[in-house]
Amino acid sequence: MPVLPPPAPGVPPAPPSRSGSGDGRRWPLLTALAAAGLAAGVALTLALTGGSDGEDRESAAARANGAAEVARADGLDVGAVADVIGPSVVTISATIDAGADAIGESVGTGVIVGADGEILTNAHVVEDATAVRVRLAGETEPTEAEVLALDSGNDLALLSIDVGDLAPAEFASMEDIALGTPVVAIGFALDLDGEPSVTTGIVSALDRTIITESGALDRLVQTDAAISSGNSGGPLVDREGLVIGINTAVARSDATTAATNVGFAISATEVQSVLEVLRERSGGEPRLEGFLGISLDDRRDGGQGALVTSVEADSPAADAGLEDGDVIVEVDDATTAGAAGVIAAIRDREPGDMVVVVVVRDGDEQSFDVVLAERPD
Repeated sequence: MPVLPPPAPGVPPAPPSRSGSGDGRRWPLLTALAAAGLAAGVALTLALTGGSDGEDRESAAARANGAAEVARADGLDVGAVADVIGPSVVTISATIDAGADAIGESVGTGVIVGADGEILTNAHVVEDATAVRVRLAGETEPTEAEVLALDSGNDLALLSIDVGDLAPAEFASMEDIALGTPVVAIGFALDLDGEPSVTTGIVSALDRTIITESGALDRLVQTDAAISSGNSGGPLVDREGLVIGINTAVARSDATTAATNVGFAISATEVQSVLEVLRERSGGEPRLEGFLGISLDDRRDGGQGALVTSVEADSPAADAGLEDGDVIVEVDDATTAGAAGVIAAIRDREPGDMVVVVVVRDGDEQSFDVVLAERPD
């Protein structure tokens, strides 16, 4: 009888506002890898039936030629979807330095993105790892992997294994994805033994921005397909087995907020954009994020924009003239609905970049040119 990992911990109070970010007190949100001892972050591997090793590594593009048969007249054929995406999905296990001479084990999911051994996963699956191993679909033994590059802000990491002739996943065009599009999420929910869990749902919303305990994520796909700890880094796919997104976060209920089947995946468009940056930065160094130097909160009066609650002395924001009480309504011509939008906009910039911040102060709009700095230690 399998022993379940510890249940997800109760949602803690909202953390103090980070400089350049807000506490985003909307929903309690947890990344799909639970924090409880790193043991509840569990894996996805898709065990296919009736396929040889050669079939497992067949080109995903070739398999997709018959994708029209995946969507049967009577609805979503989940088994056919699994046959398409399965060979492109791997299990990732990482040995984590938990500090104080403690060692943890993190297990998650990866998606093959290059036939020569490139694998994409969530950054939180392999961050602080001292060793990473990958097990391919249809295999019983893992292969040592190297972390090529990691972007914590976008929660994506690029790995490499010394194995060729792999089956890279195909990404969906987000122009073809709409509200109500059927989707499938796959993973080893709660680290249960046996076959992976497969859940179905629809696209509930597009272009979401949320705040998790590790920062803000934007351009997300929201789905009601059940996403558990075991789906961390796994694919959310459409009826043709094309990747819509990489599962990364779920909403949890607390004493005052109910959240049922509210999950989030990094959209295929964002994933492909970050993937190119990771390939360029494949020396293993994390991407530096721009630093503004403010703390934020959402407005409580129903209006749009993010309320500046404090400005750090000698920060880029202070040097540019931002003040406590300003309401940020735009960053580089992009409207900001709330604190999460500002955080995500700044996160995507690098030290030295200039951003134009538009605020409402005493009823008037004012524009400030801010040169971002490197986040202090």
